[in-house]
Amino acid sequence: MTLNKNKIALGGGCHWCTEAVFQSLLGVIKVEQGHVASIGDNSSFSEAVIVYFNSEEIAVTALIEIHLQTHKSTSNHSMRNKYRSAVYTFSEVQKQEVEQIIATFQKLSEKKLITQVFPFQTFKASRDEITNYYYNNPKKPFCESFINPKLKLLLNQFSSAVNPEKVKHLK
Repeated sequence: MTLNKNKIALGGGCHWCTEAVFQSLLGVIKVEQGHVASIGDNSSFSEAVIVYFNSEEIAVTALIEIHLQTHKSTSNHSMRNKYRSAVYTFSEVQKQEVEQIIATFQKLSEKKLITQVFPFQTFKASRDEITNYYYNNPKKPFCESFINPKLKLLLNQFSSAVNPEKVKHLK
C-alpha cells in the first residue's frame, strides 16, 4: 500500500493544544508545532501547526471538523493576531475544498464561524524544548487544565478517529 501523505496547517489557539489534539488522531503521521504566516494582512506569524496525514485513514473533512470543535472558532477576542483562527492551505485545490467544508459546517452551526482560509506562506518551528509539549508533560497544570478537556472532547465526539494508545491515560 502506498502512503497517501498530505499536509494542512491549522491555527486557532495555543499551539501546544492544537499539537496535542492532532497528535492524538489515527491517520496523522506528524505534527509540526510553531508559527505560520500567510500573505497580505495575514503575513504576521500566528501560533499554528502543520499536520501531515494519510488521507486514506483520515479525511480532511474530519480534520477541519475537529479543528473547528477544539478551539474557539466562533469567538473573536483580543489575542486573535497571536491565535489566528485559520486553515492554511498548500494549493488552490486544497483551498477550494477547505472553503467548501467550512461553508458546510457553517450551515450546521448556530454561531458564525470566524475561521478563515489563507494560503500558506512560511513556517517557523517552535524551539525543541516546547515541541511535543503535552506528551512530554501530561501532568503539568496547563496540560491538565487546557489540553485534557480537548482530548476528552475528542474521545466523546470523535472516538473512531482517536488513537487509543495516545489517550489511554484519560480513561
